[in-house]
Amino acid sequence: MTRARGFTLVEVTIAVAITAVIAVTVAGAFRRAADARELAEAQDERFTGARLALSRMAREVSEAFLSEHYDRKRFRERLTVFRGKDSGDRDELLFATFTHARLRRDAKESDQAVVEYRLDADPQRPGEQALFRREKAKIDDEPDRGGARALVLEHVKGFDAEYWDWKKQEWVREWDSSRVERQGMLPTRVRLRVKLSMPDGKDRSFETQARIAIIRPLDF
Repeated sequence: MTRARGFTLVEVTIAVAITAVIAVTVAGAFRRAADARELAEAQDERFTGARLALSRMAREVSEAFLSEHYDRKRFRERLTVFRGKDSGDRDELLFATFTHARLRRDAKESDQAVVEYRLDADPQRPGEQALFRREKAKIDDEPDRGGARALVLEHVKGFDAEYWDWKKQEWVREWDSSRVERQGMLPTRVRLRVKLSMPDGKDRSFETQARIAIIRPLDF
């Protein structure tokens, strides 16, 4: 009669070691898959944020305007402005637009507003910059002051704008509707570009263009 033979200690030890190696390999594969998924989601989130920010800017810029309707006895210059300042990769853009949304039924506001886009330090992420939007519903002789500011886009490394000079047929880096050479005119197109720091450690640029519908001051 044959006696049943059990596992030796060595065999059990080898089996446990093999099982442990397989478990570590599987766990590592799952971890790498989870990390890849998280990275893809973070990348997609920043792609989406950049597209939404550029889409909003383009919509507001496309409805920029100048107007000759102001009290000439009180003010020496036109109240509506369009000013694009070149500051390397930290451009500033300030303009009057028809895109203001009234959030309260009885608010004494129109669809006109002054909007500004510029970079500033991100209060939640030391050492990083963010794109901020300031909107002032009342158009007056102090477009650089007042209004409400909100963060539009995080992880921004640069913000650039260029303007199509339809007289010279070329892109220019600055535009100021109050200067003599730009008096009473807007660019027909504005090229907007943001550069983001991506989760994979690389920088990526996103770009769009806005076509301005009304390039001469309203006077009717």
